[in-house]
Amino acid sequence: MISLTMKIILKNTILKAVLLTTILVSALSCDKHEALEVDQTALKDLSGDWYVRLFINNEEALEYSLITTTNSADVNSLWIDDHHHIWDFKVVCPADGENLSFSGANLPSNVDGYEVDINITNGLIIKEGTIAPGGSVVDSIYFEAEFSDDLNPGTIYQLAGYRRTGLAADEH
Repeated sequence: MISLTMKIILKNTILKAVLLTTILVSALSCDKHEALEVDQTALKDLSGDWYVRLFINNEEALEYSLITTTNSADVNSLWIDDHHHIWDFKVVCPADGENLSFSGANLPSNVDGYEVDINITNGLIIKEGTIAPGGSVVDSIYFEAEFSDDLNPGTIYQLAGYRRTGLAADEH
């Protein structure tokens, strides 16, 4: 007959063996793969939030407004959204990630039932191309837009600004 002390020692030995086996199996089963590299879209440098001013014939017509550019499902196109700040538009515009440029003709926009076609020309991102109000060197954006429903057909609007930094000094 096994004594109570022997039962406790046997039970502890079995528990230790199970625990040691679990630790060894866990340690040996760990993958030793290299870290995965995360791919980025071809338009990553064109994408972001931007504070832009609107100009007509190089005269300021509207102070800073927030717009967003982001890659679309098509790897060669960029969404441009003015968030109801400028003309109520959101378009998919052809873009070139290598040259940091974008432009397109008769781009359809439908925001909350408001339909308009937009021509975007001379779209360009310049890396570290300007200084934000708070003093940070940031990317700049520039493009020209023409709206199909403009009361003055043929008017070309210039939009120019800087990449949003998130710093209080640079917010509008």
